[in-house]
Amino acid sequence: MHDIWIAVIIGIIEGLTEFLPVSSTGHMILAGHMIGFQGEKADTFEIVIQLGAILAVVVLYWNRVLRLFGLMPKQQSKGNGPRMNLLHILIAITPALAIGFLLRHFIKEVLFSPQTVLIGLVLGGIFMIIAEKKHPRFTADDMDQLTYKQALFIGISQILSLWPGFSRSGATIAGGMLAGASRAASADFTFLIAIPVMIAATGYELLKSFHSLTSGDLVFFAVGFVVSFIVALLAVMSFIKLVQKLSLTYFSYYRFVLAGIVLLYMIFVGFD
Repeated sequence: MHDIWIAVIIGIIEGLTEFLPVSSTGHMILAGHMIGFQGEKADTFEIVIQLGAILAVVVLYWNRVLRLFGLMPKQQSKGNGPRMNLLHILIAITPALAIGFLLRHFIKEVLFSPQTVLIGLVLGGIFMIIAEKKHPRFTADDMDQLTYKQALFIGISQILSLWPGFSRSGATIAGGMLAGASRAASADFTFLIAIPVMIAATGYELLKSFHSLTSGDLVFFAVGFVVSFIVALLAVMSFIKLVQKLSLTYFSYYRFVLAGIVLLYMIFVGFD
Protein backbone atom coordinates (compact mmCIF):
# COMPACT_ATOMS: atom_id res chain seq x y z
CA MET A 1 0.00 0.00 0.00
CA HIS A 2 2.93 2.28 0.73
CA ASP A 3 4.17 1.82 -2.85
CA ILE A 4 0.76 2.75 -4.23
CA TRP A 5 0.79 6.01 -2.30
CA ILE A 6 4.25 6.78 -3.68
CA ALA A 7 2.93 6.13 -7.20
CA VAL A 8 -0.02 8.47 -6.55
CA ILE A 9 2.18 11.25 -5.12
CA ILE A 10 4.74 11.12 -7.93
CA GLY A 11 1.94 10.80 -10.50
CA ILE A 12 0.27 13.96 -9.20
CA ILE A 13 3.57 15.85 -9.27
CA GLU A 14 4.17 14.75 -12.85
CA GLY A 15 0.67 15.66 -14.01
CA LEU A 16 0.87 19.12 -12.44
CA THR A 17 4.35 20.03 -13.67
CA GLU A 18 4.66 18.39 -17.11
CA PHE A 19 3.15 21.36 -18.96
CA LEU A 20 4.97 24.08 -17.04
CA PRO A 21 8.59 25.11 -17.79
CA VAL A 22 9.74 24.09 -14.32
CA SER A 23 10.99 20.52 -15.03
CA SER A 24 8.63 17.70 -14.11
CA THR A 25 11.56 15.26 -14.00
CA GLY A 26 13.42 17.53 -11.62
CA HIS A 27 10.41 17.78 -9.32
CA MET A 28 9.95 13.99 -9.34
CA ILE A 29 13.62 13.37 -8.53
CA LEU A 30 13.54 15.84 -5.63
CA ALA A 31 10.28 14.43 -4.27
CA GLY A 32 11.55 10.87 -4.70
CA HIS A 33 14.66 11.56 -2.64
CA MET A 34 12.61 13.25 0.08
CA ILE A 35 10.28 10.25 0.45
CA GLY A 36 12.98 7.62 -0.04
CA PHE A 37 12.02 6.56 -3.57
CA GLN A 38 15.34 6.12 -5.37
CA GLY A 39 17.28 3.71 -7.54
CA GLU A 40 16.91 2.09 -10.96
CA LYS A 41 13.21 1.40 -10.49
CA ALA A 42 12.54 5.01 -9.52
CA ASP A 43 14.50 6.36 -12.50
CA THR A 44 12.53 4.15 -14.90
CA PHE A 45 9.23 5.00 -13.22
CA GLU A 46 9.91 8.75 -13.53
CA ILE A 47 10.43 8.37 -17.27
CA VAL A 48 7.52 6.02 -17.94
CA ILE A 49 4.79 7.99 -16.17
CA GLN A 50 5.63 11.10 -18.18
CA LEU A 51 3.93 9.39 -21.10
CA GLY A 52 0.71 9.37 -19.08
CA ALA A 53 0.80 13.16 -18.86
CA ILE A 54 1.85 13.50 -22.49
CA LEU A 55 -1.22 11.54 -23.59
CA ALA A 56 -3.27 14.44 -22.27
CA VAL A 57 -1.74 16.42 -25.14
CA VAL A 58 -2.99 13.78 -27.58
CA VAL A 59 -6.49 14.42 -26.25
CA LEU A 60 -6.04 18.18 -26.71
CA TYR A 61 -4.36 17.99 -30.14
CA TRP A 62 -6.10 14.89 -31.51
CA ASN A 63 -7.30 16.69 -34.65
CA ARG A 64 -3.81 18.09 -35.33
CA VAL A 65 -2.22 14.66 -34.87
CA LEU A 66 -4.73 13.10 -37.28
CA ARG A 67 -4.03 15.83 -39.85
CA LEU A 68 -0.29 15.17 -39.65
CA PHE A 69 -0.93 11.57 -40.64
CA GLY A 70 -3.37 12.53 -43.38
CA LEU A 71 -6.40 11.20 -41.51
CA MET A 72 -8.18 14.57 -41.53
CA PRO A 73 -8.40 17.29 -44.19
CA LYS A 74 -5.62 19.86 -43.95
CA GLN A 75 -6.43 23.49 -43.29
CA GLN A 76 -5.05 26.41 -45.25
CA SER A 77 -1.81 27.72 -43.77
CA LYS A 78 -1.62 31.27 -42.52
CA GLY A 79 0.96 33.52 -44.12
CA ASN A 80 3.43 32.43 -46.78
CA GLY A 81 5.42 29.87 -44.80
CA PRO A 82 5.03 26.10 -45.15
CA ARG A 83 2.28 24.52 -43.12
CA MET A 84 3.68 22.35 -40.38
CA ASN A 85 4.02 18.71 -41.40
CA LEU A 86 5.65 15.48 -40.29
CA LEU A 87 9.06 16.67 -41.51
CA HIS A 88 8.95 19.52 -38.97
CA ILE A 89 8.28 16.94 -36.25
CA LEU A 90 11.05 14.62 -37.44
CA ILE A 91 13.58 17.46 -37.60
CA ALA A 92 12.67 18.60 -34.10
CA ILE A 93 12.76 15.23 -32.33
CA THR A 94 15.88 13.71 -33.93
CA PRO A 95 18.59 15.64 -32.01
CA ALA A 96 17.28 14.83 -28.51
CA LEU A 97 16.46 11.21 -29.38
CA ALA A 98 19.93 10.66 -30.83
CA ILE A 99 21.83 12.28 -27.97
CA GLY A 100 19.53 10.71 -25.40
CA PHE A 101 20.20 7.24 -26.81
CA LEU A 102 23.96 7.74 -26.98
CA LEU A 103 24.21 9.18 -23.45
CA ARG A 104 21.39 7.20 -21.82
CA HIS A 105 23.62 5.49 -19.25
CA PHE A 106 25.38 8.70 -18.26
CA ILE A 107 22.07 10.54 -17.94
CA LYS A 108 20.45 7.99 -15.62
CA GLU A 109 23.57 7.17 -13.59
CA VAL A 110 24.98 10.68 -13.17
CA LEU A 111 22.28 13.30 -13.82
CA PHE A 112 19.33 11.84 -11.88
CA SER A 113 20.34 13.42 -8.56
CA PRO A 114 19.17 16.40 -6.46
CA GLN A 115 22.49 18.14 -6.99
CA THR A 116 22.27 18.04 -10.78
CA VAL A 117 18.59 19.04 -10.64
CA LEU A 118 19.54 22.14 -8.63
CA ILE A 119 22.07 23.11 -11.31
CA GLY A 120 19.53 22.45 -14.06
CA LEU A 121 16.90 24.61 -12.36
CA VAL A 122 19.27 27.58 -12.20
CA LEU A 123 20.79 27.23 -15.67
CA GLY A 124 17.38 26.59 -17.24
CA GLY A 125 15.97 29.68 -15.53
CA ILE A 126 18.83 31.81 -16.85
CA PHE A 127 18.33 30.43 -20.37
CA MET A 128 14.62 31.30 -20.22
CA ILE A 129 15.32 34.86 -19.07
CA ILE A 130 17.81 35.30 -21.92
CA ALA A 131 15.15 34.13 -24.39
CA GLU A 132 12.65 36.66 -23.03
CA LYS A 133 15.15 39.52 -23.14
CA LYS A 134 17.11 38.75 -26.32
CA HIS A 135 14.68 37.10 -28.73
CA PRO A 136 14.47 38.58 -32.25
CA ARG A 137 11.28 39.80 -33.88
CA PHE A 138 8.81 36.94 -34.13
CA THR A 139 8.26 35.61 -37.65
CA ALA A 140 6.00 32.71 -36.62
CA ASP A 141 2.91 33.67 -34.64
CA ASP A 142 1.57 30.12 -34.53
CA MET A 143 3.16 26.72 -35.07
CA ASP A 144 1.80 26.39 -38.60
CA GLN A 145 4.17 29.21 -39.59
CA LEU A 146 7.28 27.52 -38.20
CA THR A 147 10.06 27.00 -40.74
CA TYR A 148 12.23 23.91 -40.91
CA LYS A 149 15.13 25.97 -39.57
CA GLN A 150 13.09 27.03 -36.54
CA ALA A 151 12.01 23.43 -35.97
CA LEU A 152 15.66 22.36 -36.02
CA PHE A 153 16.65 25.07 -33.53
CA ILE A 154 13.84 23.97 -31.21
CA GLY A 155 15.01 20.37 -31.60
CA ILE A 156 18.59 21.29 -30.71
CA SER A 157 17.32 23.23 -27.69
CA GLN A 158 15.44 20.13 -26.59
CA ILE A 159 18.80 18.42 -25.99
CA LEU A 160 19.20 20.66 -22.93
CA SER A 161 16.14 18.99 -21.38
CA LEU A 162 18.06 15.71 -21.11
CA TRP A 163 19.62 17.34 -18.04
CA PRO A 164 16.96 16.91 -15.30
CA GLY A 165 15.92 20.28 -13.94
CA PHE A 166 16.34 22.07 -17.25
CA SER A 167 12.77 21.32 -18.41
CA ARG A 168 11.74 20.12 -21.85
CA SER A 169 9.09 22.81 -22.29
CA GLY A 170 11.35 25.51 -20.83
CA ALA A 171 14.27 24.64 -23.11
CA THR A 172 12.20 24.28 -26.28
CA ILE A 173 9.96 27.32 -25.74
CA ALA A 174 13.03 29.46 -25.00
CA GLY A 175 14.80 27.97 -28.01
CA GLY A 176 11.83 28.66 -30.22
CA MET A 177 11.64 32.28 -29.09
CA LEU A 178 15.36 32.76 -29.80
CA ALA A 179 14.70 31.32 -33.28
CA GLY A 180 11.94 33.86 -33.93
CA ALA A 181 8.84 31.86 -32.99
CA SER A 182 6.28 33.40 -30.67
CA ARG A 183 5.80 32.05 -27.17
CA ALA A 184 2.45 30.54 -28.19
CA ALA A 185 3.86 28.92 -31.34
CA SER A 186 6.83 27.53 -29.42
CA ALA A 187 4.62 26.20 -26.62
CA ASP A 188 2.18 24.47 -29.00
CA PHE A 189 5.01 22.89 -30.97
CA THR A 190 6.77 21.87 -27.75
CA PHE A 191 3.76 19.94 -26.49
CA LEU A 192 3.23 18.32 -29.88
CA ILE A 193 6.80 17.04 -30.32
CA ALA A 194 6.75 15.73 -26.74
CA ILE A 195 4.38 12.95 -27.90
CA PRO A 196 6.84 10.96 -30.10
CA VAL A 197 9.80 11.75 -27.82
CA MET A 198 8.10 10.35 -24.71
CA ILE A 199 6.63 7.37 -26.57
CA ALA A 200 10.16 6.49 -27.71
CA ALA A 201 11.72 7.07 -24.27
CA THR A 202 9.01 5.13 -22.45
CA GLY A 203 9.07 2.25 -24.90
CA TYR A 204 12.83 1.95 -24.62
CA GLU A 205 12.79 2.04 -20.81
CA LEU A 206 10.07 -0.62 -20.59
CA LEU A 207 11.81 -2.94 -23.05
CA LYS A 208 15.14 -2.55 -21.27
CA SER A 209 13.73 -2.97 -17.76
CA PHE A 210 10.85 -5.38 -18.40
CA HIS A 211 12.83 -8.49 -17.40
CA SER A 212 13.56 -7.03 -13.97
CA LEU A 213 10.02 -5.83 -13.20
CA THR A 214 7.70 -7.92 -11.06
CA SER A 215 3.91 -8.07 -11.31
CA GLY A 216 3.78 -5.69 -8.34
CA ASP A 217 6.03 -3.26 -10.19
CA LEU A 218 3.69 -3.31 -13.18
CA VAL A 219 0.75 -2.40 -10.95
CA PHE A 220 2.86 0.33 -9.36
CA PHE A 221 3.78 1.74 -12.79
CA ALA A 222 0.17 1.51 -13.98
CA VAL A 223 -1.11 3.49 -10.98
CA GLY A 224 1.44 6.27 -11.52
CA PHE A 225 0.69 6.30 -15.25
CA VAL A 226 -3.07 6.62 -14.77
CA VAL A 227 -2.77 9.25 -12.02
CA SER A 228 -0.41 11.39 -14.09
CA PHE A 229 -2.75 11.14 -17.09
CA ILE A 230 -5.87 12.13 -15.11
CA VAL A 231 -4.16 15.02 -13.29
CA ALA A 232 -2.56 16.26 -16.50
CA LEU A 233 -5.86 16.01 -18.37
CA LEU A 234 -7.52 18.20 -15.73
CA ALA A 235 -4.64 20.70 -15.79
CA VAL A 236 -3.63 20.75 -19.43
CA MET A 237 -6.08 23.32 -20.77
CA SER A 238 -5.36 26.02 -18.20
CA PHE A 239 -1.63 25.28 -18.02
CA ILE A 240 -1.08 25.43 -21.78
CA LYS A 241 -2.91 28.76 -21.96
CA LEU A 242 -0.80 29.99 -19.04
CA VAL A 243 2.49 28.98 -20.69
CA GLN A 244 1.42 30.54 -23.99
CA LYS A 245 0.75 33.93 -22.40
CA LEU A 246 2.91 34.28 -19.29
CA SER A 247 6.51 35.47 -19.57
CA LEU A 248 9.09 32.75 -18.98
CA THR A 249 10.74 35.11 -16.51
CA TYR A 250 8.09 34.36 -13.89
CA PHE A 251 8.75 30.66 -14.16
CA SER A 252 12.47 31.39 -13.85
CA TYR A 253 11.86 33.16 -10.54
CA TYR A 254 9.99 30.09 -9.28
CA ARG A 255 12.90 27.89 -10.34
CA PHE A 256 15.41 30.09 -8.50
CA VAL A 257 13.31 30.00 -5.33
CA LEU A 258 12.95 26.22 -5.58
CA ALA A 259 16.70 25.86 -6.13
CA GLY A 260 17.30 27.96 -3.01
CA ILE A 261 14.96 25.78 -0.96
CA VAL A 262 16.66 22.63 -2.27
CA LEU A 263 20.08 24.05 -1.37
CA LEU A 264 18.95 24.83 2.18
CA TYR A 265 17.47 21.34 2.45
CA MET A 266 20.79 19.85 1.35
CA ILE A 267 22.71 21.90 3.91
CA PHE A 268 20.48 21.34 6.94
CA VAL A 269 18.81 17.99 6.24
CA GLY A 270 20.63 16.35 3.35
CA PHE A 271 19.58 13.73 0.81
CA ASP A 272 20.32 10.06 1.27
